[in-house]
Amino acid sequence: MLDIDAGAGQKLCSGVTRRDFVRLGSLSVLGLTLPDLLRLEAARAAEKTAQKTRAKNVLLIYLGGGLTHHDTMDPKPDAPQEIRGKYGVIPTTIAGVKFSSMMPELAKCTDIFALCRSQVTGSDHHETAAQWMLTGNYGVMQGGDYPSIGAIVTHETTPLNTLPPYVAIPKNHSFTWELGKAAWLGERYESFKSGACGDANWKVPNLSLLSDVPQERLNRREGMLKTIDNLARRVEASDQLSSMDSFYQRATQMILSSEARQAFDLSKETDKVRDTYGRDFWGNQALLARRMVEANVRFVLLCQGGWDAHSNIFPSCDKSLPGFDRSVAALLRDMEQRGLLKDTLVAMYGDFGRTSKINKDNGRDHWGNAGVMLFAGAGIRGGQVIGTTDERGEYVTERPIRPPEIAATIYSALGIDYEKVLYTPQNRPVRILPECEPIKELWT
Repeated sequence: MLDIDAGAGQKLCSGVTRRDFVRLGSLSVLGLTLPDLLRLEAARAAEKTAQKTRAKNVLLIYLGGGLTHHDTMDPKPDAPQEIRGKYGVIPTTIAGVKFSSMMPELAKCTDIFALCRSQVTGSDHHETAAQWMLTGNYGVMQGGDYPSIGAIVTHETTPLNTLPPYVAIPKNHSFTWELGKAAWLGERYESFKSGACGDANWKVPNLSLLSDVPQERLNRREGMLKTIDNLARRVEASDQLSSMDSFYQRATQMILSSEARQAFDLSKETDKVRDTYGRDFWGNQALLARRMVEANVRFVLLCQGGWDAHSNIFPSCDKSLPGFDRSVAALLRDMEQRGLLKDTLVAMYGDFGRTSKINKDNGRDHWGNAGVMLFAGAGIRGGQVIGTTDERGEYVTERPIRPPEIAATIYSALGIDYEKVLYTPQNRPVRILPECEPIKELWT
């Protein structure tokens, strides 16, 4: 195809660029019509999708609040005390690469994942940074927020079974902007919230019959609701109605499905597995995430938050890092042993990193200029480190990676065309991502 660059970044409000017009004009000279162009574009998109599909599902471990990179996977042992903190360093399975002494389990399995030390969010504000990292888009579009990655995945793929295609564990963690929301795509693409599975009396919301509702009564209610729904559809069709209908159908399927009930049942696991993950908040959530992947949920959002330590960061890390390190390492090893990493992309990141200098309250503040990320599965080459930061861990000095590239990596692994244009309820064209490329080094 003849492709002349005439200002690719200059877009009209319709989303069409000057490049598109030049390409069309050039094609007409060659005797090709608009239908020819559209057929060529469709064929190219299909070819690109077929070539790049590497995974059937995604597990995103989101570290809400912003993990301290200095005290975990990008320590600076030669920096002054007020930067390096109180922890020592330990070797990893990658020659010359060291982790904080608080990360012994992940240090032993770096061959499974690719470590990225060059996250650049570009914002120190929780709400803004979380939105950018969970959508891959900067700012807020006219008329509302961009849909989250999980919502787009749900929109662009088909469910693999009766389970929800998008599950958040324990829920969409929230500061002000609720992570994981579907925005203008509609409620049918929101996540299913598992609830706090770390609690002793945890039960999955809306996944069991009330004790006084026998199966026969549920069947009668379902028949009555279908009759009412059919009448309502004759009177007025609306997205809200279809969303509610979709929710009801999936909820009914889940209640009646032994597949769904068993997938959420942690008691099905052996004592050995439960102990390996840890019988706590961290371990239970990570184990449930693995069960969701194993049950073919398309997109699993595992929210491992609590890292916003502006004061007393070391007592906080003393308490949180052991469970975090143990559970994530157990999750990766378990998925590898079960063969789940072959078809699953695992990504782990948060809002941003933390400041290098420990503040007056013995904490670290927000820092959008550097952070660490982890990627595994779907053919990703483990045992490598992408990107570096300076001697203070303040700025990325090699291969900065930004939110759009992270989202493009996830979409491309699933075979989703992230250049595709979607349309809002107001028929406004919105491209899934701005112009960007996936993190190609992960597979090379």
